[in-house]
This record gives sequence, C-alpha cells and structure tokens, in this order.
Amino acid sequence: MIEQNAFVLHSRPYRENQQLVDLLTEQDGKVTALVYVGQSKRSIKKGLIQPFLPLRLTLKGSGNFKQISQVDCTARSFSLIKHSLFSSFYINELLIRLLTEQIACPQLFSQYQATLTALSQEEEIAPQLRLFELALLEELGLSFDFSPVFEHDVSYFHYIAEQGFVPVYGASPKNSAPCFDKAHLQAIAQREALFSNRVTADVSNTFKLLMRQVINQLLGNKPLNSRKLFSNKAYS
Repeated sequence: MIEQNAFVLHSRPYRENQQLVDLLTEQDGKVTALVYVGQSKRSIKKGLIQPFLPLRLTLKGSGNFKQISQVDCTARSFSLIKHSLFSSFYINELLIRLLTEQIACPQLFSQYQATLTALSQEEEIAPQLRLFELALLEELGLSFDFSPVFEHDVSYFHYIAEQGFVPVYGASPKNSAPCFDKAHLQAIAQREALFSNRVTADVSNTFKLLMRQVINQLLGNKPLNSRKLFSNKAYS
C-alpha cells in the first residue's frame, strides 16, 4: 500500500454503498478503484470523492480494481466556473479516454495540477489547454517534430499520423485535406511565444485545429461528451 497524491477524474455508483472511481495518481498514473462510502448522505468519503479536490489517499489490492482504504483532502477544491470548469471536465475526459491504466506519469500529473491552478486563476483558457494537450501527447509518445516546417520552402503542411508534417506542393489548400499555415506552425513550435501578446487569433486557431485533428484520431469515432459544454467550440 502506497500513500500518494491524487485527483478524482470521474466516479459512478457501483454496488450498494460503493463507488467506482477513476483517479489520476502521482505515482501510479490513471487508476480505477473502488471506495466504500457508507449509507449516510453525510459520508466523509462521499464528500471527498469529487473532481478537482486535491487528495492524499492509500490504495490496496491488485487486479482490475484497487480499493481506496484511506483518503483525505490536502487543500481546498480548485475554484472553477463556467468555461474554466468546462475545460477542466474536458481534460479529465481526455485522461480517462486516452491514458493506459497504472502507468506512472509524474510529469503529466504536475501539468494537470498546473493547468487546474491556471484555470482557477482565470488565466486565458486556450493556451492552458494547448499546453496540457501537448503534455498528454508527449506522455503517449506522440510529440510533434516541427523540423519540417523550418526546412521546406512551402506555404502549407498536412499533418498525417505516423508521418508528421508533410509539405503541400502544387495544390490549393482549399481543395485538399486540412492544411496548416507554415508561419502559424513555426509560431506554435516556439511554445514560450504562445503566451505573448504577439500571438494572433489565426495562430491560436491553427493550434486548436491541429490538436483537435490529432486527438480525434486517437479517440476514434467516439466524440468527447465534454466538448458539448462549449457552445462555440472556442477552446477544445
């Protein structure tokens, strides 16, 4: 049994007085665990099994489901409202859908905390989501190689799974597969520049569309429920 920091990603009723909980843990990555919450509506454990609340817990057992034997909060829940809250549900759903069970991902855990902190402080949403998506892709072994967008003398690029950025020669972007502007991709490659006042709406939109293409390919044909929360699809 190991005591570690964790966050609840999602929970649902399981058997009588139990819940099945998807967790992001500091040492074990994504874990599915059972927790006995008791019969009382004022159950302490039931009150702690909530998203965006920093937890310290102990897991025991093996197999498909571990068991939460001890749990306590280490700080107040992150204060998230409106689109910041919707964005947090979005990153939770990405983790549930894309992470493999019980593979340590401490850097992604740290990025998750940093993203929740930024969103709770009402920082600009889109750059925070892009940074988190990049961290998730790196954890999945799918980081971008931007070198082609600096090496080829063309104006547009496709992004093709398992090939990366492919230059577009002699074809109009309007009549082909999704294309991305070279200058926009070069700006995206400089991550620190994404938070400067020089980043245009066009660059931000290109980054969003690129990440959406890659993530949709990973998700297959099943869309994210959390994207329905965004009325104008401005962020995810």
